Amino acid sequence: MSKKLYIKTWGCQMNVYDSQKMADVLAPLGYAPVDAPEGADLMILNTCHIREKATEKVFSDLGRLRDHKEAKAEQGEKALIAVAGCVAQAEGPVILQRAKYVDMVFGPQTYHRLPEMILSANGGERVVNTDFPVESKFDNLPASTTQGPSAMLSVQEGCDKFCTFCVVPYTRGAEYSRPVQQILDEAKKSVEQGAKEVMLLGQNVNAFHGEGEGGSWDLARLIDALAQINGLARIRYMTSHPSDMNDALIDAHGSIAKLMPFLHLPVQSGSDRILDLMNRKHTAAQYIDIIARVKKQRPDIALSSDFIVGFPGETDEDHAATVEMVKQIGFASCYSFKYSPRPGTPGAVMGGIVPEAVKDTRLHELQAILFAQQSEFNQRSVGKMMQVLFDRKGDKDGQLLGKSPWNQSVYVTAPERLYGEMVDVTIEKAFQNGMAGTIATTETTTKTPSQKKEAA
Repeated sequence: MSKKLYIKTWGCQMNVYDSQKMADVLAPLGYAPVDAPEGADLMILNTCHIREKATEKVFSDLGRLRDHKEAKAEQGEKALIAVAGCVAQAEGPVILQRAKYVDMVFGPQTYHRLPEMILSANGGERVVNTDFPVESKFDNLPASTTQGPSAMLSVQEGCDKFCTFCVVPYTRGAEYSRPVQQILDEAKKSVEQGAKEVMLLGQNVNAFHGEGEGGSWDLARLIDALAQINGLARIRYMTSHPSDMNDALIDAHGSIAKLMPFLHLPVQSGSDRILDLMNRKHTAAQYIDIIARVKKQRPDIALSSDFIVGFPGETDEDHAATVEMVKQIGFASCYSFKYSPRPGTPGAVMGGIVPEAVKDTRLHELQAILFAQQSEFNQRSVGKMMQVLFDRKGDKDGQLLGKSPWNQSVYVTAPERLYGEMVDVTIEKAFQNGMAGTIATTETTTKTPSQKKEAA
């Protein structure tokens, strides 16, 4: 009889990947994923410290999971509750102290040890595992059985940049790149299981320096090798750091047809003074130059970024510089947040705190521009035909969702048999966060410059 596994995943795609891998690790033990915590034998809260007031939200979510654990106990059955991810890594002992009903707390580098942790927890031990093991977790993970048409593939973890607002170096550890052959093997396995697209993941994915044939490979060389895999049609990567956008990677956007025309490159601020306080290691001018060089290689590229509003010491002039940068570049999508301090980071003890009301005003102004740019980018697609990979089922009957080459969400009424397929779609409507279309009746598609060159 299988056991029910419920995982609630917070935050980034790396966490989604980690949750999938946890399910893979637990499958041989008889755990089968479920969509709700009712009746679950193991409930895992996979956390992200990027969220504002992350610790408080942990205990809010845990309170709801406790109710299900107690209901299970009333039936004479045992359920385990675990907290995983970056909040667990940073505040594991605090979680166990405040929530006596939590059985396991473990960081993002240790989930390959889940079987032994569960054995200890079932024996009555409260488990804390927030080590940074000598062995790589990737060397101890089973092949994935949970991937779909668009597969996530972690190639790099950790960060050596130490931005003053960020906890990642403390929760994920130093930068680590997986061996090239290990990545290629996992990508081929995903394609065999039906994936047509891979998303290469890393905290600083373009800092990749994995060992391969002839020595260390950079991300551009890895992407080129992945592009040779038969059946793999699309390659994406995120999240990147401007300091690691080397010439080879920029050139790859124009020369590798399978590399999709989308780049998520966080800048955080348009002010050099704030970028320095953030320890970002790049200037606004350097960022703008990188974008110009990428656009030269791929004129139709969709750009995405991250912005933090109200960092300590930010003035009206600093904010105006960010607004001006956004207007100058033009983005297809962005993430923007009010600054909130993360315990243990240098930013948390900086002076010059910006009042919340000022943060609110600045964020509203910035988002109004970003949302308008996003809507305009999508509106330019209306009337065009483009290839969409259907990788999700919609909320409505007969609806499929997919991604355009430019990473836009596309909603289509289509038969379920097209799930997992790449289909020509005519875009009929556009919204801020997506588009709607119909299955095209012609072979004509909107192709990127590189795709046109390859077809010729």
